[in-house]
Amino acid sequence: MAATVSSGRDAVATPIQRAFREAFYAGAISLGLFVLFIGLRTDQNITNELILVQRWLLLAIVVIAVTVGRFLYVAYAVPAMERSKAEKAATPAVVAEPGFIKQNFNRIGLVILLLYPIAMVLLFGFQGSLKWVDNFGIQILIYVMLAWGLNIVVGLAGLLDLGYVAFYAVGAYAYALLGTHFGLSFWILLPAAGCMAAFWGVMLGFPVLRLRGDYLAIVTLAFGEIIRLVLINWREVTNGSAGISGIPKVSFFGLISFNVSDPNYIAKVLHIAQSGAYYKIFLYYLALGLCLLTAFVTIRLRRLPVGRAWEALREDEIACRSLGINTTTTKLTAFATGAMFGGFAGSFFAARQGFVSPESFVFLESAIILAIVVLGGMGSLGGIAVAALVMIGGTEILRELDFLKAVFGPDFTPELYRMLLFGMAMVIVMLWKPRGFVGSREPTAFLKERRAVSASFTKEGHG
Repeated sequence: MAATVSSGRDAVATPIQRAFREAFYAGAISLGLFVLFIGLRTDQNITNELILVQRWLLLAIVVIAVTVGRFLYVAYAVPAMERSKAEKAATPAVVAEPGFIKQNFNRIGLVILLLYPIAMVLLFGFQGSLKWVDNFGIQILIYVMLAWGLNIVVGLAGLLDLGYVAFYAVGAYAYALLGTHFGLSFWILLPAAGCMAAFWGVMLGFPVLRLRGDYLAIVTLAFGEIIRLVLINWREVTNGSAGISGIPKVSFFGLISFNVSDPNYIAKVLHIAQSGAYYKIFLYYLALGLCLLTAFVTIRLRRLPVGRAWEALREDEIACRSLGINTTTTKLTAFATGAMFGGFAGSFFAARQGFVSPESFVFLESAIILAIVVLGGMGSLGGIAVAALVMIGGTEILRELDFLKAVFGPDFTPELYRMLLFGMAMVIVMLWKPRGFVGSREPTAFLKERRAVSASFTKEGHG
């Protein structure tokens, strides 16, 4: 009865009245949430005593921003979206020809990626381009590779994996240990790290063959934590929390080195000025090549029987079994293939950093990679790449927003709030695009003509 009266009041209330009410509720909730996080801050005075610094102005700005934002969303954005949806439903469906950018999206993106380091060098010089090539280019490409690897497990096979960072760690430590102790080349250890990660992917796959959904997620989460705790406590091998340093750099197949002391250093061979940017640019193109390899293998596997078996397993495991598909081998191949690309990314990460420690492989990394896959649209390589660009590039660019200190005070550090903004962006994107940036998908098997499946006919999150 109460629910009927409440729904009747909402129907009678105008959008402005409903907006005022919801804005008030949102402001009250934000005040309760942020009064201790933003309104008060602990600090030390000259005598090292703990004091509370009051920041009521900053708290007021945040609460007012939340209140005004909720009001504008309910009063104007929601009615506009409803009108647009009604007009779209009333008008007859017209199949529009895709534009030039949509038709050539992949080619345009590849050209931009190839020219990105050159453009950064021309704009900022060799030394000035280091930050843009490393923090934005290489960092984003690493997460693209990781997300595409997890996409095989989650997006194609439908197996929720919360411990994917474990394979990332296996690849990194495999390269770090074998490279420092035996002096093996990166080009030998790259496939070795991938094979080792694939082996542990199979080892994870066997115990979880009968698990699905939440139970599978819990077991994979535990696996990721087990690997991290082993890296911390097996000090004789992994050096514990201190990590492994002095990891050798990547060379160009032994022909050109990027160590200044080597006789085949790139500046000595090519007779050019010495700079540390050469190694970063080389790593960028190496990461780009590994990403393209991941995309190529994923696309080819989707067209093979094993890829179609993954998609059948994702849609309905019982129907998949009734068709005679061996779900055991199907799950194991998905885990092994996804883990292999995680191992590739881990070995590249170790070579880029020159140092690895267990702190780089916490659960938050798995959550970020999974969020990229979900936001991009499960099964969509292009959407996942865009999501990685937005999420990782967005958090990195917060470090450059120094003008916010003029608004919130000199003590304001934008990078400390990156996870808050990160979560807000995820909520907004999920409300705007509940099936990810790319919600439609093209079937791998088709009759006469390949047609994209609309987002309306796919599950939320499945691209």
